[in-house]
Formats: sequence, structure tokens, C-alpha cells
Amino acid sequence: MSREIKFSLLYRDMWQSSGKYVPRVDQLTKVAPHIVEMGCFDRVETNGGGFEQINLLFGENPNKAVREWTKPFHEAGIKTHMLERALNGIRMTPVPADVRRLFFKVKKAQGTDIARSFCGLNDPRNLENSIKFAKEAGMISQAALSITYSPVHTVEYYVDLAEKLIKMGADEICVKDMAGIGRPVWLGKIVKGIKKNHPDIIIQYHSHSGPGFAPASILEVAKAGADIIDVAMEPLSWGTGHVDILTIHEMLRDAGFKVPDINMKAYMKVRELTQEFIDDFLGLYINPKNRFMNSLLIGPGLPGGMMGSLMADLENNLKSLNKWKVKHNEAELTQDDLLIKLFDEVAYAWPKLGYPPLVTPYSQYVKNVALMNVMQMEKGQERWSMIPDSVWDMILGKTGQVPGKLAPEIIALAKEQGKEFFTGIPQNEYPDALEDFKKEMDEKGWDYGQDDEELFELAMHPEQYRAYKSGKAKEDFEADLKAKKEALTAESAPAIQAAAPAMDTTPKQMVVSVDGEKFNVTVSYGKSSGSAPVQETKKDETPVVAAQPAQGSAEIIAPLEGKFYLVKNAGDKAVKVGDKVNEGDLVGYIEAMKTMNAIKADVSGTVVEICFDNGSDVEEDDVLFKLA
Repeated sequence: MSREIKFSLLYRDMWQSSGKYVPRVDQLTKVAPHIVEMGCFDRVETNGGGFEQINLLFGENPNKAVREWTKPFHEAGIKTHMLERALNGIRMTPVPADVRRLFFKVKKAQGTDIARSFCGLNDPRNLENSIKFAKEAGMISQAALSITYSPVHTVEYYVDLAEKLIKMGADEICVKDMAGIGRPVWLGKIVKGIKKNHPDIIIQYHSHSGPGFAPASILEVAKAGADIIDVAMEPLSWGTGHVDILTIHEMLRDAGFKVPDINMKAYMKVRELTQEFIDDFLGLYINPKNRFMNSLLIGPGLPGGMMGSLMADLENNLKSLNKWKVKHNEAELTQDDLLIKLFDEVAYAWPKLGYPPLVTPYSQYVKNVALMNVMQMEKGQERWSMIPDSVWDMILGKTGQVPGKLAPEIIALAKEQGKEFFTGIPQNEYPDALEDFKKEMDEKGWDYGQDDEELFELAMHPEQYRAYKSGKAKEDFEADLKAKKEALTAESAPAIQAAAPAMDTTPKQMVVSVDGEKFNVTVSYGKSSGSAPVQETKKDETPVVAAQPAQGSAEIIAPLEGKFYLVKNAGDKAVKVGDKVNEGDLVGYIEAMKTMNAIKADVSGTVVEICFDNGSDVEEDDVLFKLA
């Protein structure tokens, strides 16, 4: 009898590999019955990863979403699984052990059956608690091997890692090829090696289709003994996402495997609803280029799952960089120019950082450092001149050991900055914190929620949860959505202008605003101009020349755009007006590209004004602090 292969639908990852947001709970519960009707899925990925945080960001309650979204699958006997990041839980930074333990209890109570746990450094010490806490909560513990392809990541390396995780108690193994760069035969050898030692262990294979290896890899791992294959479906398959179930279904059936039948009427309904959600608002956050496959991804090895956020980061940084280039009379770059420079810099920087597996959050760390290197070097500054604290934690071993050797220049830079390397157990560096969050909820009169799920959300995503509770998250999202829609409408403006009467091209005096400051300028319209003429100005504006800092004063400006915070953790002491700061002192953070970037004073003085509220959006070169 032919060996059976089962399928898991990555409905959560389908969205986050394509863009920024996931559907609302009303949309998820609308599509769920039709996914069940397809009749071909043994499992569905419902949450974890960025799902809960994304819900908070658009002002929705993730606990309500997970409970209602998983319910139809439970009723149909389909297992649900989530993705979690070991030491980092479901965020980008380390999580105290008591919060991690509560996490699994909450998710099991909400209806999640399987915890897929991965460490971005493949450090078994970080996965030990994930396995332990998942099993304590009554979940199936699926420990993941974060696949990347480098001189230090051999077949033997991964087979040995799987052996350690199974000895720790893992019920299943996921071969998590998050960038889709695992070479097919090489992956088959890894699966075969694990099955040789543990023939009864369930192995689930996860891949992204970006570089093009995925179908061949799936065939190889299936032949080697893999039991379950992760798939996607149109209109969110291929590209930076995952292979489509129709292709894999036919490929495996032709190869002699037993695969479940697909209800094509239900497939088309799920496809129709998914497109409906895209057309509603989610498509505004999906870069069309994420629908393409690109073999250039083989070089940098970046995962498809982060390409949605990468392209958004690239767009923001390109705007910032080109603003600088215009100011300095240099040629602007295109998005493709910056993308290739980024890919080249990732390939350069990755080995020097010790070959961390390119999976969340370390793929973002490597990408962020590489992008900051490119940005700094394009401005004539030094490589490695801006490394976030979280990246230093990785380099120094505070979040686990990198698998390769650090380059001498990185070690020298650490010593130059007085940083010390850490060899202890990472979890021990992050003390329990639930009591502090309970105190905060008590003081604010907030309910802990069913099964302490609201307490958990505050503890896991403090800033985002506070913004959700205050209503600011929904307000910010709706403002951003409105701007996106207006920008889309504005795309038709050139056609409208072409049909309009010829405009008066006589040079005129008018007021324009740049970065919130008004300038009295002469505007002329020439053929060589690279920008469109001003279409609207306010009347009765008084021209204002940008004010220069008063003599004896100084400013601390934002080195990049993002969200401004005075502190990183609850309880940290924030800089306030009247404080004396010295050059090199830490004064705040900018959250950008999923990392908290430390802002240090480059001058000394007394703080006379903090120019932005906590959590405000700032742009590069915005004045954050004024000093006397």
C-alpha cells in the first residue's frame, strides 16, 4: 500500500509572507467552514508568529480572534498549530520564563493543538522550555530545525540537533526551510537521517517557494520519509509565500503517494473569499513584487516570510535615503538599486556575524544591520556604525550561541565598545515578570481575561497592548488605511491632469512645508524637473523661515524613521526635561524594522524639550530632544 502524505494549510503564514496584516476575525470565521469543506487538510496553521501582534496593531483583540478562528477546525477534527520563537515567544525580544509558561496554557485553552517551536539560533537550550511548557499545557510539542544553507549547517548538524530535541521530549520535528534555500537532495538526507534514528517520529516539512527549490525539495523529503507537507493556495501561493496545494497534490500522487482528495468547489470558494479580503483592505499592504519568485534570494538566503516587511522597510528607507541624496545633490536610487545593494551586503555581513540561521528574529537582525550598513555607506559613513542592542545581544551570546565564528572585526568592535561576551543560559538573564504586569492591570482596573489571556497579551506585547486598550492602535491603523486608500486614488491623477487645460507656468512665490517647517520659495515648472508641480497651497499663510537652534543649544535628531520610545521596558527610567545628558548616554529608542534601535546623545547638555510623545512616529532627521 502506498505511503500516505498529509497536508497542512498555512492560512496565517500565507498572509504574513505576502504583506503586513492578517484578516479580521469576522473574515477568518467566514472562510473557515470552506477550508474544512475542502476535505484535504489534516492541519491548519491559525496563529502565532506575528498573528497576535498584528491584531493588536489594527486595534483588534487577538484572544477573541484565536478562540473563534480555531473553533470550526476543532469541531471538524482538524488540528490547529501555531508558530512560536522559543526564548522570544511570539515577539522579537526575549521573554521571561513565567510569561512563556503562561503563553502555552493560554493558547491551549484558546484551541491551539500543536506548538511549533523554533530557536532562531538553533540553540537547544532555548527550546528546552518550549518543549517542557507545551507538554505541561497538554499541547503537542513540535520542535523545529531552522534550515539555512552555509558551511557550518551540514546534514550531520541538523540530524544531531533533531536528536537533542527528541531527547528533550519533542513529540514531532518540523524541518523549517523558512527561506526555501535548502537544496533538495541535502534536505532529503536530513529527513532520512532523522527517520533512521526515529522511524516513528512525525516529520512536517515547511518551505517557501521564493528561490524556486520548493517543489523538488518537497518530493525529496517525501521520498525520505516526511509525513506532512505545509502548503498554501491561490491567490496567496508561490512568490515569497508557499507552494500551492494543487501542484504538490498532483506531484505526490504521480510519485505514488496516497494523498487526500480535494473538493474543488470548496477550493474555489476559499480562493474567492481570500481575494475578497485582499480587495477589502489587505491588498493595500501587499507589495505586488511579493507575488514573484526570485532566484536572487539564493544568495542572501533571506526567508520568504519576511519579504513583506522587508519591502515595506525598503520603501521607507529608500524615501529617507533619496531625501538625503537630493539634499546633497547626488543621484537618487531606485527600489531595485537598493534591493540589490541590500542582498549583496547580507551576503557580506552574514558570515561575519557567525552564520545565524536566517529566521525570525535573526533574519531581521542580519537584514537590518546590512540595510543600515548600506544606508550609512551611501552617506559616506562607516560600515557597522549602527548596530541595535538586540543584535549585540545575539553577537555577544545573550540570546544563544551563533553556530559559526564571529569575524575578527566584529570581536574587535565589541571590545572597543567595552562589551562582554556571555556564555551562560540565556533564559536566566530574563527574570520572571508576571507579578509586575498583574500590578499594572490591577492599578488600571483591567480584567485578566478568560484563562488569564489578557494578562498574557500585556506581558507578551506591552506597548502594543497598551495602545490597543487606549484606542490609539485602532486610530493609527485607520489613519494609515485612509492614507493608503487616498494614495491609491491619487494614482489616477496623471490621467486627470493630462486632460486638464494647460497651466500657467510663470514662476510664483508660495509657501511650502518640508518636515513640518514652512519655507517661502519660488516655484518654477521646467522640463528637467523630476517632481510634479504643487497642486494645492493654503491661502493667507505667513512665510516662515526654518528656525536654527539658538546659540548655546543643541539637538538630538532621529538617525532613522520609526516609532519613538523613551524606554524599552516597563520600569526603565526615562529621560525627562531638566535631566543632564552626556555625549554617548542612552536617551531613547526608535522601533524600526522590528527591532528597538538605541538612540544615544551625540552632544552633552540639559534636556529642555522632548519633542515627541512616547510611541509617536518619527522620520529621519526629526529633532527628538532639544538641549541647552
